[in-house]
Parts: sequence; C-alpha cells; structure tokens
Amino acid sequence: QVQVVESGGGLVQAGDSLRLSCAASGRAFSNYNMGWFRRAPGKEREFVAAIHWSANTYYADSVKGRFTISRDNAKNTVYLQMNSLKPEDTAVYYCASHGGSYWSSSYYRHGAYNYWGQGTQVTVSS
Repeated sequence: QVQVVESGGGLVQAGDSLRLSCAASGRAFSNYNMGWFRRAPGKEREFVAAIHWSANTYYADSVKGRFTISRDNAKNTVYLQMNSLKPEDTAVYYCASHGGSYWSSSYYRHGAYNYWGQGTQVTVSS
C-alpha cells in the first residue's frame, strides 16, 4: 500500500506560479512512476503530467511549456511547478502512483494508477 498526500494548492491570479508537492510513502519510492491529474468543475479527470522512475517526463499539450514535473527521491516527493497559470487551470489536482505495467501506453490513463491522494484545490482568478 502506498499513501499519497498532495499539498501546495491555493488561490492565485492569472499569470502567477504555484508549486504542488506530492509526498508518497514507501522505501521503494525511487522505483515509483508518478502522475498528476486534475478535475475541473463539471469535467472529467484529465492527465496533466507524469514522471518515470528514470526521471523521463511527459505532459499534456495544454500544460506543456508551462508546467514542470520533477522528483526528489531522497524526500519521497514529486513536484508540479506551474507557471503562467490560466483560469482554465482551475481544478482539483491529484497525485497518483502508477500500477507499474505498460507505462509507455498508460501513463496518461487514470485507470493505470492505483494509489491516489485526496487532491489539492488550485483556483486561478482572471
């Protein structure tokens, strides 16, 4: 069992930056593949970014160039640096640990992640 806890959400203005943190339990964290998803009001949960244990990163087109995912294995933590925030980035952001199989074809699918945090609210005002 992996426990995942997000933090760092808040209310910001358009153009501002915010950094989300995701702390995960487990001594094998360095082998975990992790992802960030978000759910906006009235919309489906969508993929935001993912990071492989090798530190390879993947992004949704909507955030590419603005968001950066990174990891600190010594702290069992994954980060999501969000720059140039837009009102359409408003959502609850979730961090999750990938189930481990078929990474390259499933990193963007929420069904491939088996441990989720409770989410952190990000609100971007115009």
